[in-house]
Amino acid sequence: MKRADVVEFYARLAADNPHPETELAYGNPYQLLVAVALSAQSTDVGVNKATRLLFEEVDTPAKMVALGEAELKQHIKTIGLFNTKAKNVIALSEALIRDHGGQVPDDRDALERLPGVGRKTANVVLNTAFGHETFAVDTHIFRVGNRTGLARGKTPLAVELVLDKVTPQPFRLHAHHWLILHGRYTCKARTPECWRCIVRDLCAFKPKTPAPKGTAHQEI
Repeated sequence: MKRADVVEFYARLAADNPHPETELAYGNPYQLLVAVALSAQSTDVGVNKATRLLFEEVDTPAKMVALGEAELKQHIKTIGLFNTKAKNVIALSEALIRDHGGQVPDDRDALERLPGVGRKTANVVLNTAFGHETFAVDTHIFRVGNRTGLARGKTPLAVELVLDKVTPQPFRLHAHHWLILHGRYTCKARTPECWRCIVRDLCAFKPKTPAPKGTAHQEI
């Protein structure tokens, strides 16, 4: 995608949603870290349902450790891979207490050393909790980057590095939220809703999905 088109691409997403936010519910950086760790292969809606009562009771690593793995499993048993996730959440909580004074570190390497925390989770926390210009490439961003031509790559890391290179100011801080939401609600995996996409004329995807019968194209 040409640089001018990249700028226009982001400008339209920004105009449509000036203040994008994560759809995960949380009250502090620790709860955000837990929510993101739980969200792997799960929907934000599902995670929010599971953490609603949990986060009323638990808002620090110490409280999570006191709750215990067995009780945590009862809270999150509706989420996929809940056994492994519960084990990791308890372990990362213990690590935060042991190594970071019970605080979530504002540092990528330190975050990625926590049990169950990979690069994507670290990027979300760094961006959403601490205001870093990071690009957390999930399945939605990976698809949008490759499909539109904004950031093509064979791996999430490759797409992330391209996004970091091509995304200009003033769009860098919110870029990953715009792309996630665009992929979640418009540029869907099976059937992208091209007829209502505000960046369809900038997109490299050729077999544009036509509007359903009786539905008008959204003006650009």
